[in-house]
Amino acid sequence: LAALLGPSSATIKGWAGKGKYKSFKTPLGISGFEMEDLRDIEDVAEMLDSRWSDEFTTRPVRVFNSIELFAGGGGLALGMEKAGFRHVLLNEFDKSACNTLRVNRPEWNIIEGDVRHIDFTPLRGKIDFLSGGFPCQAFSYAGKQGGFNDIRGTMFFELARAVKEIQPKVFMGENVKGLVSHDNGRTFKTICNIIYELGYTLIPPRVLKAIKYQVPQKRERIILIAVRNDLAPIARFEWPSPFSRIMTLKDAFYKSEIYDTDVPESNGASYPLKKQKVLELVPPGGDWRDLPDDVARDYMGGSWYLGGGKTGMARRLSLEEPSLTLTCSPCQKQTERCHPLFTRPLSIREYARIQTFPDNWMFKGTLSDQYKQIGNAVPVNLAWAVGRAIIRMLNEMEKMNPSATSECSEEVLSILNAQKKLVVVKDLRTGTSTIQSRHRQLSLFD
Repeated sequence: LAALLGPSSATIKGWAGKGKYKSFKTPLGISGFEMEDLRDIEDVAEMLDSRWSDEFTTRPVRVFNSIELFAGGGGLALGMEKAGFRHVLLNEFDKSACNTLRVNRPEWNIIEGDVRHIDFTPLRGKIDFLSGGFPCQAFSYAGKQGGFNDIRGTMFFELARAVKEIQPKVFMGENVKGLVSHDNGRTFKTICNIIYELGYTLIPPRVLKAIKYQVPQKRERIILIAVRNDLAPIARFEWPSPFSRIMTLKDAFYKSEIYDTDVPESNGASYPLKKQKVLELVPPGGDWRDLPDDVARDYMGGSWYLGGGKTGMARRLSLEEPSLTLTCSPCQKQTERCHPLFTRPLSIREYARIQTFPDNWMFKGTLSDQYKQIGNAVPVNLAWAVGRAIIRMLNEMEKMNPSATSECSEEVLSILNAQKKLVVVKDLRTGTSTIQSRHRQLSLFD
C-alpha cells in the first residue's frame, strides 16, 4: 500500500495502529489490509473495479506502422509490439543495445547511430505512431521563448524534429517522473509548448506507477501522448486500467500470473567478500538499520553522518514486496538491491523479470552493458498496457476516419541506404558524433 500511494511504510503502519483501516497478519507474520476495506482509496478502488481483462483483448483493426527512437534494449519497443504495432524503423546509439535488438528481432530495421544524422522526411504521412524515451538533459529554456530553436542540442529536439518531419497521427514520449518538476517546472512547460508548436494536441500527461500494470517494481514514468491537430477532435483516449493486484518479487522469480516457470539461472555480478559478510546480516526487506551499530558505521563510512533515511544502503529486497526501482548497476552502494534469499546481487534474468522481459529476450554486450540496458528500460508490461490504450484510440479514430496502412518499405530502404553513405566520426570522450561527409545536407525545418 505504501508503494501504491507514496507515503512511507511507517505512515501506513500508523494507519493500522490507529485503527484507520482494519489490519491482519499472514501466517508468515506479514501485516496487511483487505483490499475491500480500502475501497475509499481511489487507487485501490481502481484495482477492485479493474477493466484489465477486457482491455487485455484489444487488437488493432488494421496494421499500424510505428517508429521508435532511443530504443535501448527494447522494453518499450517489445511492449508496443505486443500491443499490436508494426515497427518499421528503430534507432539506437548504443552498439550493445542495437545488437540486443538485432538478435531478438532480426526482421526489425535498426539504425545504429546518432539520431541527429537521420532524415525522416521520406516517411512523412506514412506512420501512425512514433515513440521514444528521450534522454533528459538538464536544459532550461523556457525564459528565452525561442520555441523550437531553444531546445537544439537536446534529445527532445530530435524527437520533436522526427515528429515534424514524419507527421505521425500520434506520438508518445516517456521519461522519469522528475521531468515534471525539473527547473521548477520550466523544462516541462517548454516541452508542452513545443508539442503545441508542432501542431499536436497533448493529452493531459500522467505519471504512471509500474506496479499498477502487472510489473513487480516500484518504478514511475511520465507518459506524454499527443494527437495531430486535424485528428484531435475525433480522438478519445483513456489511460489503461490497472491490474487487479500488486505483483511482488515472488511473482517475478517463481511461476505466477506473469511467468510460466521459475526464473532460469543466468550470469550475474558478485559481491566482494567484505560486502557479502555485511549483507548476510540484513534480513529480507531490511537495510543498514538492521546492522549492528559498529558494522553499520564501518560499512557506511561518511554516509553515516549524512541526513536522510539512506534506505538504499545495505538494502535487501523482500519476496513479499515489489522490487525497488532498478538502476543501471545491481550493486551500487547507495542503491543496493541484494537478492531476498541469497547474499548476492540480482542476476541478469532476475533483473529482466523485474522489468517483465520474457525469458527468451537475450541481452548482448558485457555484463555491465546488459545490466545497463535492463535498468534503463521501460517495463515491458507497462509499455504493453499503454500501447493497448493507444491502439484503442487509433481503432476508434479509424471508425470515424478510415485510412489504409501505408506501404513504406521503399522509403525505409532509402533511409537505410542514406545512412550507409554517411561518414560519421564518434568522439569516445564525449559520446557525440559528427559527420565528416554526407551524400546531401539534411534540412531540419523545411
